[in-house]
Amino acid sequence: MATTDESLALPAAAQLPPPPSQAEIEAIYHNARLSLPAPLRIPMAAALSFFAGFTVGTAQGGKAAGLRFRAEHAHKMPTSSTGWYLYHKSKNYHMAYGGILEGFKMGLRVSFWTTAWFAIEQMFDSYRGTADLLNTVTSSVTVAGGFSLWNRSSLPMTARTTKAALVAGLIWGGVQDVMSLVRGRPVGYVEWTKRRFGLPIREQPRRP
Repeated sequence: MATTDESLALPAAAQLPPPPSQAEIEAIYHNARLSLPAPLRIPMAAALSFFAGFTVGTAQGGKAAGLRFRAEHAHKMPTSSTGWYLYHKSKNYHMAYGGILEGFKMGLRVSFWTTAWFAIEQMFDSYRGTADLLNTVTSSVTVAGGFSLWNRSSLPMTARTTKAALVAGLIWGGVQDVMSLVRGRPVGYVEWTKRRFGLPIREQPRRP
């Protein structure tokens, strides 16, 4: 005779959905942007953008730390070989420390805004039921506005940032749309144009 806990667990287990089949998994990957579902695409974008920001930040931070060290010690330059050895050793330490510190700061900043871009893009994809250039442009302009507001940019700087974001969104969204068309995935505005002219269209899949 089953215990009370077992009798309650059996109906709950029976209600669990079956695992997706191989064909369903392949369809999810096929219909996703860059052939990567959002749970994979967004973390990968965050990691790659952090690495890019960390690399650039380390180079810039190390150079700035080296120049700062030279300026701070310009009035007491070494006069012996031992002094020069210790000087360069200390300078290299400050450059490494400053570079790594600035690398982490820039990496986190770049990763945050990149993740916001991809996440907002995915939000519009889910809301509209299709993935195309329009969602990418809207996401990039939204992130540009948030970036300008966060940094309290002036009006001319905000306009330049928005213009750059618009161009970046058009380019990145266009690249993704071309990749979608090559792989046979429907693109929202392309299918809308076909409907306007009475051309056959592809069925729009639900966004992953």
